[in-house]
Amino acid sequence: MDDHESPLLSKESSSSSSSSSVVASSFKWILKVVMSVIFVAWVVFLFMYPGKLGDGFLTNWRAVSSNTLFGTTGSMFLIFSGPVLVIAVLASLYLIISGEEKVFTKKKISKFPRFRLWTFPVLVDGPFGVVSAAEFLGIMIFSVFFLWAIYAYTMRDLDLLDLFHVLPKDRSMLLLEVTGLRFGMIGLLCMVFLFLPISRGSILLRLVDIPFEHATKYHVWLGHITMAFFSFHGLCYVVAWTVQGRLLELIFEWKATGIAVLPGVISLVAGLLMWVTSLQYVRKHYFELFFYTHQLYIVFVVFLALHVGDYLFSIVAGGIFLFILDRFLRFCQSRRTVDVISAKSFPCGTLELVLSKPPNMRYNALSFVFLQVRELSWLQWHPFSVSSSPLDGKHHIAVLIKVLGGWTAKLRDQLSKLYEAENQDQLLSPLSYPKITTCVEGPYGHESPYHLAYENLVLVAGGIGISPFFAIISDILHRKRDGKACLPKKVLVIWAIKNSDELSLLSSIDIPSICPSFSHKMNLEINIYVTRQSEPLLEDGMVHKMANPSVKPRSNGCPMSVLVGTGDNIWSGLYLVSSTIGFVLMITLLDIFYINKFNITAWWYKGLLFVVCMVASVLIFGGLVVVFWNLWGEKAGEVEPNGHDKVTMNREELHNPSKELKGRDIEEDIQSFITTRYGTRPDFKEIFESLNGKWGSVDVGVIVCGPASLQSTVAKEIRSHSIWRSTNHPLFHFNSHSFDL
Repeated sequence: MDDHESPLLSKESSSSSSSSSVVASSFKWILKVVMSVIFVAWVVFLFMYPGKLGDGFLTNWRAVSSNTLFGTTGSMFLIFSGPVLVIAVLASLYLIISGEEKVFTKKKISKFPRFRLWTFPVLVDGPFGVVSAAEFLGIMIFSVFFLWAIYAYTMRDLDLLDLFHVLPKDRSMLLLEVTGLRFGMIGLLCMVFLFLPISRGSILLRLVDIPFEHATKYHVWLGHITMAFFSFHGLCYVVAWTVQGRLLELIFEWKATGIAVLPGVISLVAGLLMWVTSLQYVRKHYFELFFYTHQLYIVFVVFLALHVGDYLFSIVAGGIFLFILDRFLRFCQSRRTVDVISAKSFPCGTLELVLSKPPNMRYNALSFVFLQVRELSWLQWHPFSVSSSPLDGKHHIAVLIKVLGGWTAKLRDQLSKLYEAENQDQLLSPLSYPKITTCVEGPYGHESPYHLAYENLVLVAGGIGISPFFAIISDILHRKRDGKACLPKKVLVIWAIKNSDELSLLSSIDIPSICPSFSHKMNLEINIYVTRQSEPLLEDGMVHKMANPSVKPRSNGCPMSVLVGTGDNIWSGLYLVSSTIGFVLMITLLDIFYINKFNITAWWYKGLLFVVCMVASVLIFGGLVVVFWNLWGEKAGEVEPNGHDKVTMNREELHNPSKELKGRDIEEDIQSFITTRYGTRPDFKEIFESLNGKWGSVDVGVIVCGPASLQSTVAKEIRSHSIWRSTNHPLFHFNSHSFDL
């Protein structure tokens, strides 16, 4: 590749003029600057708010803006939640201008590797897991904010006490109550960000290209911190009221003007239940308990609004509103039953489902979906990485599912029933024929396929973690075969498995069939480590030739719904804008014709009305856009006649090469790039050192998909290598592709 700029994934038509490109680029640059300025100003205000300077600014702001129709609630909403919604609207416009598929541009290839904050692991062990330099910087900023907030509030509280003439014995109780109030305020400031990372199709996550599976850990961190401050908030009041002997009197108080205590107690109890059941041990061993208990977030949010009223609830309303938008869209998408084009079981017990999708649904090789099988449960949703490339076919998407727990075991049993039913098809009535009825949410994931941004890739997988790498390899091979722009030239796959029966998964991708001359276009090496066997079994040499039988479940379903936040940029932007305008309109009408007209002053009631307006605006105004979006999707995304049959035929051809390919020694070709080692584990220090001389001073993207121990081991070695590396050695960039709720 030359040193000039070469676009990847560009969809610009040949008729596009250079002047329009310049205008679009300029407009995008302006949007970036505006969004950056708004974000920085907003964060600075939140940081300074606990101090006297921030409090003074807010006082002046309220004096200027509270004389409007919306009063002090409107002024609080504008300064705390308004910036988030404004950035979201601008972000949707930015993505629309960027196009349906983000354009990857390879700028001048640097002669030297470039250090990146977000791919350099700083912490690899401990409660935070693997933490990049950028994430560590964020943790430090939040830590400084918490210390600063506690200090600033303490100084203000001491000054405040001097204004009250209270007896010395009452001074400590007053200080304790005021301290509890401050802890609650810090908790609210944390909650400003709490719901932003868990909006799966969030326009904000797409803007900064942080996928949902990565953002969940930020939600976990923020959740721990938020609940810690809320717990201190409640504890301070409980201690003070107990000492005063008024605990039972005050804890059940629900007054109209001011803070309603009882709703706060209910909200705190719901939050504590979610907090306790979200601890790592509970999530790992009792996931269903964690999942069902976490639905208490509705109780937590609603009673928080009743507790603090609309005035203080408007501080956190922005993030919650974006979450409601995402949740409603997910609900709409998940109502559709999706066709399972084919299903099969590998000798190792892993299952493959091939799902129908509309041809206009976009995703990339790093995407994942949430899957529900109604024959197993109407409530359980499980995430799975896609194992197919979008270039494998426009009518399907495939996932590999390893049997690990009760849900996956039931799915395997259901598939076994399908195998049996196919053998006795004539003997079964349609009503007794086994079914697999699926619903799908997604696809979600990275906005841009960053695996195409590296010329050199190291893919590290543990067990079923190989699934997304099949998609990546297939994606690269298709691009090489079709002559599409594609940077990766050297790809090294490190795959650690327990037993050799997992080698059968290799039959899910037939590399020579996808790109017969791939060895001339890229350097691919696959090193497999079978850790629990000291020598190969007799049948291990046949795994590459396995053609596992597929079954087609009988279904009356449809392709996946296009109603996903990561889908069409124009429709998702209209959905956001219409819902936001609808919310402002409903609040305006409510204030004019009800609150101001009838002089409604009860804090808890106004807080409830505020939440109702948020939800209603999404259901009514956003729902109207969803209806037209769905109609457009059904019309534009119709599956071609016999489209599913073509998918089945194409996938069968991958495992049954054509006569031309059969004439070649495929097995010999496969063995030329696959090396299998038995009774050993990958030594990453040795592996990375071996690349020093082979690849030289280049950027190397390392993508890890596997258990936390594997991620930690690889990250630790990358950190050590990066610190002590010579200038003529590669610079490894750590990327995790593991999903851990």
